[in-house]
Amino acid sequence: MRTPLCEEFGIEYPIFAFTPSEHVAAAVSRAGGLGVLGCVRFNDTEELERVLTWLDANTDGKPYGVDIVMPMKIPTEGTSLDLGAMIPEDHRRFVDETLLRLGVPPLPEGEGREGVLGWLHSVARSHLDVALQHRPVLIANALGSPPADIIEKCHDHGIKIAALAGAAKHALSHVANGVDIIVAQGYEAGGHTGEVASTVLQPDIVDAVGPDVPVLGAGGIGSGRQIAASLALGAQGAWMGSIWLGTEEYQLMGAANAEAWETAFTRATSSDTVRTRVYTGKPARLLKTKWTEAWNEEGAPAPLPMPLQNLLVANAHNRISAANDPDVISMPIGQIVGRMNEVRSVADVMADLVAEFETTVERLNTLRS
Repeated sequence: MRTPLCEEFGIEYPIFAFTPSEHVAAAVSRAGGLGVLGCVRFNDTEELERVLTWLDANTDGKPYGVDIVMPMKIPTEGTSLDLGAMIPEDHRRFVDETLLRLGVPPLPEGEGREGVLGWLHSVARSHLDVALQHRPVLIANALGSPPADIIEKCHDHGIKIAALAGAAKHALSHVANGVDIIVAQGYEAGGHTGEVASTVLQPDIVDAVGPDVPVLGAGGIGSGRQIAASLALGAQGAWMGSIWLGTEEYQLMGAANAEAWETAFTRATSSDTVRTRVYTGKPARLLKTKWTEAWNEEGAPAPLPMPLQNLLVANAHNRISAANDPDVISMPIGQIVGRMNEVRSVADVMADLVAEFETTVERLNTLRS
């Protein structure tokens, strides 16, 4: 399982693992893939500095990447307090009443954290500044092309830029802006995702950008067979996120809702997700629960735009996490959740991905006349 991207990044397998967990990212890199740390959860740059320092020391010298959330156009921003004043009281009332109806208790006095500020352009820039003091080989942007000065700065440091795309026209725009690698993320993916399924989207993007621009297949990939299918569609590798949420290393993040989360994903089927704007304000695929369904009920308000929606539900997410209730949990995840039936180590997942890929390719070779 080797493609030109393996040579480009000095990795053994073209498996790119997007994850909020440094433990998962490090384990994937040590196992021969490329762990990509999602930075959006870091409100504090000092915490990100500590985590990247840990990654430097725990990847056995192997490469890794980081993922930021930065729109190409620089928006006008306010402080979290300023933004909070823009949230309608009707939305706040709906959240409070819904949590009460779902049996989610309030947090003890003084507990909780403010909303994730990594969605803000200024915070994403600070993430990049910290990352450039370390040794990532790849900077990925979940919101498409970063601003031109960011692309130039990364290239000056010898770092490749990847950008997610949900349509061929978006991919072409990214390439024109100087992006090096396109992540063709299909409808099945967890988190922010578009409307076109992977088996349609990937060849569309591969053909649109041409042979000189590497494409990573993303969305619904959680097995060696699916990696083989993605490469058959023209991709040079697989970008995988949801599958790592079911690993032992992910549990090392010590989330308050770890028990509920394990129950929720191990019992879920591929039909138990929903694409909604309730998490961040942009369409994102989440696990379908009583919380997500409440936003579809008659009388529920429309989700607010990013970043207001995230600020609105930040305390709700803290309360939901502390409640540790699998019926109410709020978590981005893709349709591949239906195959996540047990908690496993990253090393075991990687080994199975590679073994099943090889078996699949061998089986396909027997079909040639």
